[in-house]
Amino acid sequence: MNTLVDETVVEELQTGGDEAIRLYVAACVERTAPLFVGLRAGEAGREADVDLYAAAVGDLWRTDHPLPDAVERARLLERFPELRPTEEASTGVVGSYTSLAGLVLRYALLANASGSADRAVSCGHAALAATDVLDRNLGGAAFRAEEHLLQARSVSGDAAGVWDASVSAGRERLRAALGSTAGGTR
Repeated sequence: MNTLVDETVVEELQTGGDEAIRLYVAACVERTAPLFVGLRAGEAGREADVDLYAAAVGDLWRTDHPLPDAVERARLLERFPELRPTEEASTGVVGSYTSLAGLVLRYALLANASGSADRAVSCGHAALAATDVLDRNLGGAAFRAEEHLLQARSVSGDAAGVWDASVSAGRERLRAALGSTAGGTR
């Protein structure tokens, strides 16, 4: 499984400054958010988790400054069942998707707060892992290849174009995930 963030993207994150890092992680989260929000919405007892996730997605797009409560939000996120260490791995397709989407948000929040290129790269790795799972579950899909292209675009500095492309990609990934969970283990 090749989930490494492209070298050119890593270089851009290391030299592009805090705002470039914040744009990149916001875009990664936007593309994976539907995998969490869409698959956990309506689930009993998860309303607050879905609300926290959805609010963070919108707030991360304010890339001109770090979120003052990003670290606290990351701590709250770590209480999500998907991110709590257990002796058993997350079972089912939905658990895989939501765990990876949770990791993307966690790394995004930490990168937003710190301006750390390393945290941003971890965010990108988790986003690529999520698309790799989609590709494997759908046999022949090309979400990982698309994610590589969108990550490169995310360091371009054009927030409006990146947002549009990320929203569209996230919606398509949710549709695919819903198709892969139909009749499967939730």
